[in-house]
Amino acid sequence: MIKSKNQGHWIVILLIFISIQSSCFARAATTYFQLKVYHFQTTEQEQVIDRFLEQAYLPAMHKLGFKEIGVFKPIDNKDKTDKLVYVFSASTNLEKFASLDADILKDKRYLASGKEYLDAVHNYAPYSRIETILMKAFEGMPFLSLPKLKSAKSERVYELRSYEAPTEKLSANKISMFNNGEIDIFNKLNFNAVFYGQVIAGSTMPNLIYLTTFENMTERDAHWKAFGPLYKPMADLPQYQHNVSKNVTTLCRPTDYSDI
Repeated sequence: MIKSKNQGHWIVILLIFISIQSSCFARAATTYFQLKVYHFQTTEQEQVIDRFLEQAYLPAMHKLGFKEIGVFKPIDNKDKTDKLVYVFSASTNLEKFASLDADILKDKRYLASGKEYLDAVHNYAPYSRIETILMKAFEGMPFLSLPKLKSAKSERVYELRSYEAPTEKLSANKISMFNNGEIDIFNKLNFNAVFYGQVIAGSTMPNLIYLTTFENMTERDAHWKAFGPLYKPMADLPQYQHNVSKNVTTLCRPTDYSDI
């Protein structure tokens, strides 16, 4: 009888251990994405931001375990007053983003290499504002995928899209649409998607953001032309109506020093 009780005791402990391990795995089996958006106006500001990102920020992020950092800029930046630089990073550990601001300041090389940017005076700031967007990967593509492109970075087109929805429920409906067929269409046509993310902290919620990449503008246009006929039957289904209220599309190119 004692032996039986002991066996039962260890079985319970084993089940608890398996449950904990399964829970940890479930939490790890996704990716969180951060998209920092630098807003600036002048060429001088852009040069300071570029030097900071290339010489200080990316090396420091790599040391902290962030393997691939994407840096890209809208193609039409020169035509706008509010110019942008996007900085993209990913981690399977959400806590790494929560502690990032403190952790990166422990890097002496980062502090020295980024001095021009970090110690900028109040009336000569290298940007007007920084926007930070935090996302969680879709179930249909839970991890980052590096684009398989051969063209020069100066020719590539990175298409960043944000789909805003009228309500949280309709945004979840659009995400379900991606997970249950739309991502498959993108994969079939080789859109070279880098990520699909549900925004969990940002300024235009509820929304989702995703990034597809192309060799050049001609290839980009051809891909979207082929997409329409495959997507239309799904888009016409009654359960997927009115789940996007605003589509913000930004065509970008990666910087020379971008990892992605």
